[in-house]
Amino acid sequence: MKKLVLASPRGFCAGVDRALHIVAKALEKFGAPIYVRHEIVHNAFVVSRFKAQGAIFVEDLQEVPEGATVVFSAHGVPDSVYEEAKERHLHVLDATCPLVQRVHMSAKRHHAAGRHVILIGHAGHAEVEGHLGQVSEGCMTLVRKADDVKKLSFPEGTELAYITQTTLSVSESKDIIDTLREHFPNIQGPVRGDLCYATGNRQVAVASLCDQVQSLLVVGSKNSSNSSRLAELGKEHGIPSHLIDSVKDVDPSWFDGIDTVGLSSGASAPEDLVQDVVAWMREKYPGIEVENWVTMQEKLKFPLPAELAS
Repeated sequence: MKKLVLASPRGFCAGVDRALHIVAKALEKFGAPIYVRHEIVHNAFVVSRFKAQGAIFVEDLQEVPEGATVVFSAHGVPDSVYEEAKERHLHVLDATCPLVQRVHMSAKRHHAAGRHVILIGHAGHAEVEGHLGQVSEGCMTLVRKADDVKKLSFPEGTELAYITQTTLSVSESKDIIDTLREHFPNIQGPVRGDLCYATGNRQVAVASLCDQVQSLLVVGSKNSSNSSRLAELGKEHGIPSHLIDSVKDVDPSWFDGIDTVGLSSGASAPEDLVQDVVAWMREKYPGIEVENWVTMQEKLKFPLPAELAS
C-alpha cells in the first residue's frame, strides 16, 4: 500500500451534530437516565457511548416512565408519537433533523391541498416511518424503485405530489423522480427531491475519489442509509468497496495488489473511528502517504432547542 486518500466532507452532518449535542446536553442538565426513542443516529458506537453515560434507548414510548425526559431521534417521528408523549406527560426534546422536518411540512402542505403524496424511500427505515406518519392513513404511497412507480394507478383526477427520504443516493432518487414525472406529468414536488445537503456532498466527494483509488472503505453502521449508499457508490464505480463499523472490521487481504485506497465515512460516523483506520494503515504500511481530498467545506450549523442552548 502506497497511498490513503481521505474524502472530505465526510462524517457528521449538521443534523447529526445537533442531535448528539441534544442528548449530551440533556444528560448534563437533567441527569441520567435520559430516554431516547430509537437510536439517536444510526451508529453503533455513538449509541453505546451514550448508553454508558446513562441514556436508555427504546422503540416504544410505553417503555418510558410517565413524566420522564425523552429525546426523539434525528430521523423524526410520526405525529402519533407526539400525541402519545403529550398524553403521558413526557418532557420531549426533539432532535429531528431540520431537513427532515422540512419534508414533514411538505407532506402536510400537499395533503392539505388535497394531493395524494408519493414517498420515495426504504420501507422500515425510521425516517420513512416518520414521513408516513405525517398524514392520514391511505393518503401516502411508498415507492422504493422506478419499477414500483410503473405499477401505480390512481382514480382519474387525483392530484399527486412526491417527497423523498433525505438519505437516498442522488442517482437512484433521480431515476425514480424522472419515472414519476414521465407517468404523472402534473405531479408536484421538488425538482431534485428532498436529499440532505450532506448526503449529496458526501456522495460527490466519494464519486470523485473513486476516480483515483483502487479500493474504498466507508466507516459507518450497516443500518445507516447514507453510509450504505456511499459504499454502493464505490461498487457502481467498479472498485471493491467495504462498509465497516470500525477498524476491527478491516481485512488486510482486501488490499492485496492494491496501491491506493480511499476512505470516507457516513454522516452519523464519529471522526475518531476514521482516524483509527488511518492509524492502522500507518502502522501496517510504514511510509504510506495520507492525502486529504477536499471537494468542498461545510459550514452549516443548526441551533439547539432553546432550553438547552445556554
